Amino acid sequence: MQNDITNGLGAASDGRIRCDACPVMCYIKPGASGACDRYANHEGELVRVDPHVLLDRTLADGGAIVPFHRDGSWDGKLIAEGHTFVTAIGAGTTYPDYKPAPFIVSSEVSGVDMVTVVTEGIFSYCGVKVKIDTDRFLGTEQSVVRASGEAVGHVTTSEYGSQMLSLGGVHHLTGGGKKEGRVTCDVLLDLCNRKPVELTIDGGAKVVVQAGQPPIVNGVTEERMRVGCGSATIGMFAKQWYGQVDEVVVVDDHITGVLSEHQAGKLLGVPDTGIKMKGRRSTPGRYFQVAEPGTGWGGTNISDPLSIVHPFDKKVAWPGLRLFFISTTGEHAAYFELDDDLAPRAKEMPPGLVASCARIRDNCEPALSTVLFMAGAGGSLRSGVTEDPVRLTRSVKDALTYVTCGGAPVYVYPGGGITFMVDVMRMPENAFGYVPTPALVAPIEFTLRLTDYAELGGHMDEVRRVSSMAAGDSQRAIAPHADNPWPLSPNGAKRSFG
Repeated sequence: MQNDITNGLGAASDGRIRCDACPVMCYIKPGASGACDRYANHEGELVRVDPHVLLDRTLADGGAIVPFHRDGSWDGKLIAEGHTFVTAIGAGTTYPDYKPAPFIVSSEVSGVDMVTVVTEGIFSYCGVKVKIDTDRFLGTEQSVVRASGEAVGHVTTSEYGSQMLSLGGVHHLTGGGKKEGRVTCDVLLDLCNRKPVELTIDGGAKVVVQAGQPPIVNGVTEERMRVGCGSATIGMFAKQWYGQVDEVVVVDDHITGVLSEHQAGKLLGVPDTGIKMKGRRSTPGRYFQVAEPGTGWGGTNISDPLSIVHPFDKKVAWPGLRLFFISTTGEHAAYFELDDDLAPRAKEMPPGLVASCARIRDNCEPALSTVLFMAGAGGSLRSGVTEDPVRLTRSVKDALTYVTCGGAPVYVYPGGGITFMVDVMRMPENAFGYVPTPALVAPIEFTLRLTDYAELGGHMDEVRRVSSMAAGDSQRAIAPHADNPWPLSPNGAKRSFG
């Protein structure tokens, strides 16, 4: 346990001490932890239960990034400055926000003195955006998303091959009943810490979401996201179908494609077939609303592809016409030939079309769930960085200050405030905590040149060299995420900003 955070509010006669790490201000009995499970009473001292996480970057093996402090050979000293980044995970908070950030550390990088201001933010204004790779219908836009029966968010706009959910936010955390706030906080915490969460959507599906894992929709694990809409699939594979089949219909909930009418088919010389589609024709070879949304073919509610086709035009179609239906993932496919009455009859699929189905499946990316944590780092959190908080906001917008979340790069939204978003898969595991107000606790770091920090009105008396930090069991060093820019690199910071 970490024992460098002491209680300044005194102890009760029975040995309980009061924790001032968040607005709840628990009285903690000896040997017990507070309501958040992050702070405990250890022999009369308020201590952090979790270790403080450092990122370690060494230049061994030709510059490879390797783990640190894992083989038992560590001599108790931190590695060279510039190769250790102090994250906010396990660092503690600035609450009640009149005091400087828990760690303000400097180091020299390529001859430049840098400083990183480290704090765990208590975020009531936070949520997650969840990207679910699936063509399945999850629910109509604005439908309520629930967990344990409580409203925790809503369905938002569908994007290319993915369904999107917006979960959390201050209204669900604090604007509803006590149970709604608690359940919302639990959902956000589990999702951000990469744990599975079961969600139900009003009028729609039940889905299990876990960051970096395939979504499970109504008990079925998704394997792939679509290669494109029906029209795009026509464009990509028209040449491969030409000569093997007379007509292709790519079934898709959004845009169903028809080869003979599509511009790609016209340029290849595919003749008219007399096919008549249901739905609303947009442009040649592109149809909207051929069926209702669902979990069947191409994200529609159909199980029989012939249900979206009217009888063929007898003046144009011919007996023996070869008709191929396929979905945008290649999961569903069927082959027909027209009989003498121009009615489609199911036939065994030719080998070339079987290979085409496999090609489409191979071109589909694996279906994943992506969890993006989003929060507003406003108000009092900034006072832990500078006595003039608006100057921090301006320095972030001017790219003088680089914002990270557990060492991971973030996207900072334009406009007022410091509203940021981060992919939780690029952060260390279990980087998030909570307080039962309810709110999420998330790491945030601000890195900039030491000279810029001084001009910002920073807490210069609190700056200490990273090499002066006492090492021990209260710290845990891990390797950085291989795809993340090194947070202490000024050039890398600016390139990856925004």
